[in-house]
Amino acid sequence: MSRVPKFKLHTAIEQLHEEGYSISELCRAAKMSRQAYYQYRKRSKCRRHEENEQIVDTIVELHFENKGIFGYRMMQLHVNEALSSQYNLKRIYRLMKLLGFQSVTRKKKRTYTLSTPKHTEENLLNREFWADNVNEKWLTDITEFVYAKEKKVYLCAILDLYDNSIVAYNLATRNDTKLVYDTVEKALRRNPGAQPMIHSDRGFQFTSFGFKKLVEYYELKQSMSRAGNCLDNAPMESFWGKLKSEMYYLKDSYSSYKELIRDIEDYIDFYNNRRLQRKLNAMTPLEYRSIAS
Repeated sequence: MSRVPKFKLHTAIEQLHEEGYSISELCRAAKMSRQAYYQYRKRSKCRRHEENEQIVDTIVELHFENKGIFGYRMMQLHVNEALSSQYNLKRIYRLMKLLGFQSVTRKKKRTYTLSTPKHTEENLLNREFWADNVNEKWLTDITEFVYAKEKKVYLCAILDLYDNSIVAYNLATRNDTKLVYDTVEKALRRNPGAQPMIHSDRGFQFTSFGFKKLVEYYELKQSMSRAGNCLDNAPMESFWGKLKSEMYYLKDSYSSYKELIRDIEDYIDFYNNRRLQRKLNAMTPLEYRSIAS
């Protein structure tokens, strides 16, 4: 018994006591006085209470600093990083519940009528949403935002499956092929020599012959989702969901173009540089990417 660490011995006594064994019997078996056992429990409770106070302070700070966007899973990553700790999900969930903190909910994605494509490609990606190297597989798509009640802004972005980082994006008031071309060329300028597979849905911008020529010119490999199957581009859709639920939907409306653009740019910077991801070993996308370079 003497070789068993004290905290394990006390944990075993607590668990067996819950099953019906008396504290006196268990302490005798462990060659420990009841007084020593209760003193240890008292110290442990004090330490846990102090820990909880520190965790709660950190949760509150992170919650308001990040506009309430973190659920308990994301909060756990950020709390553990902030406190250099390994607190489990159950503990973070319980404390957030006590505080009444919940993450923002995502709105249902709108559906659109499909147009007849001019040029299509096979689904080469085939839902293999991972990459062994930087700039091996890129996903791209376009989403829209409304400001001043009925005016629209379109965002085209490219996501690298190696680290989920947004390698390039562009904003425009017109949803056209130029928006896509500019975004792809920006990504390639930032990553000289890159020749990734680039995967998209079958939106008219990506099925145009102009986009096909762009892909051929830069010697990229083109892949497309199957018709009407948004899950074939799931990580990109997931990013849109995060962006809108954690930034766009937090405001009732945007009154100006400038205000909307600022918030989109701020969020993408936050996502790339400060938003930890479990699949990246609790690192941010660009932090994880820097290890590969």
